Amino acid sequence: MARRFSQVDVFTADLSYGNAVAVVHDADGLDDDALRAFARWTQLAETTFLLAPTAEGAAGGADYRVRILTPGRELPFAGHPTLGSARAWLAAGGAPRTGGVVVQECGAGLVRVRRGAGPDGTGELLAFAAPPLLRSGPVRHADVVAAAAALGLDDDAVVDAAWVDNGPGWVGLRLRDAAAVLAAAPRPGAGGPANVGLVGPHPDGTGPDGAAVEVRAFTREGGDDGPWHEDPVTGSLNAGLGQWLTAPGSDRLAGDGSAVLPGRYTAAQGTALGRRGRVRVERDAEGQVWVGGDTVVGVSGTVAL
Repeated sequence: MARRFSQVDVFTADLSYGNAVAVVHDADGLDDDALRAFARWTQLAETTFLLAPTAEGAAGGADYRVRILTPGRELPFAGHPTLGSARAWLAAGGAPRTGGVVVQECGAGLVRVRRGAGPDGTGELLAFAAPPLLRSGPVRHADVVAAAAALGLDDDAVVDAAWVDNGPGWVGLRLRDAAAVLAAAPRPGAGGPANVGLVGPHPDGTGPDGAAVEVRAFTREGGDDGPWHEDPVTGSLNAGLGQWLTAPGSDRLAGDGSAVLPGRYTAAQGTALGRRGRVRVERDAEGQVWVGGDTVVGVSGTVAL
């Protein structure tokens, strides 16, 4: 049967410069095999399927439920698919039950997506509330060394490391500067964690569009010897990095209880791939980290599923 279909570019206001996600609407009735086959067929980093919320989700205020699949596995949560799914749902006529906040049900629970005007007062940004980290804290030294070697980093490039896992399994490596992030050159067969994010500061916020930091995300699904894949722009990683680096005391080198990054900043990602991803991160007065950006619906139509 024909089902509504959207493809949304996330973390960009200009189509083709962010990270695309395929969204299948009205996916109730599709079995797991159909979902997996279609996710493999799109060959995008993630494909999402919108369904009616469960009874428990609906009781918690969920507007819809989403399943998030890569070509090889299902994820409990992912950032750019969350914003892309919300944009597709709204563009298709979805009306949130709670004012300006969309509530999404996913494998990680209920995730709030707030709506707001762009920085020039026009348009509409979407931002999701970063879910709690499933794993945080220090990374084993041996894993840091292996990750640095696998990504071709200089011996003195890594300043600090932490688990910033909200579902995909991210390890965050804080590098000395943005130049070190952009110089990373991944190679297979070096071992270490399979999902690694790099972040490094631009001097005095001199990055593109005033970005404070440069971010890159690398994953591999084929084990230690599998090839690395670089994700263009990554909401889940930026969420974990934001929770880590805006927290008081995160600057362990300073030792004065200060945070590495301010409570509001912009991250640039995708530069090495010719993309222009811009991720806006904010820690509010209650300590909740929000991760947002622009979204563009690039394709609308139907798909025969």
